[in-house]
Amino acid sequence: MAQISNRRTRRPGTANDLRKVAQSMLPFYKKIACSREFAKQWSSAVVKADLGRMGRLLSTIPSLANNEDYGTNAIGYFISFPLPKRSLYYTNGTTIPPGLVQFTFNTKVHRSIARSVLPLYRKLAVGGAFAWSFAGAIRRQDTALLTRMVRRLVRTRSLKSIRIENAGVVLLFKTRFSSYPYRNLLIRDVHR
Repeated sequence: MAQISNRRTRRPGTANDLRKVAQSMLPFYKKIACSREFAKQWSSAVVKADLGRMGRLLSTIPSLANNEDYGTNAIGYFISFPLPKRSLYYTNGTTIPPGLVQFTFNTKVHRSIARSVLPLYRKLAVGGAFAWSFAGAIRRQDTALLTRMVRRLVRTRSLKSIRIENAGVVLLFKTRFSSYPYRNLLIRDVHR
């Protein structure tokens, strides 16, 4: 299924890049976790591929209000942040793996994931040494270290796997609220 996107260009990843993404996304995850109504509206916009509504919802979050680099594939969403190198971004989002279902995005699952990842994004946002170690583990492909770092903060049985992918990390969740797994992505992405 083609991804509908409202993006510009992207750049490479370091600890500072990860921190900036986490600082921007932290208020979004807090709002998803704390506001059932906001989370329901977001899920509806994702499933309907309603970029206008997604933009209006993002505009209520100061750290994302001017971000025009977001998109949906109707089973998840992607919010991107340009990096210094032309056409590179860090992309963050939550999605069902492609090929399992269409036009589905469960609000309860999303809220559960948001609550679970809040400590990780908070630590990345404020912990310079943590972000540096996190970025180093990704760069060295040290999955064991990255897994320990993530599991210390994301303390839920629904977290099934942690993978290094595209100069970033992919967390796979399987909750009781859905028969489908969901992936929380924090990855480097290239757009031409």
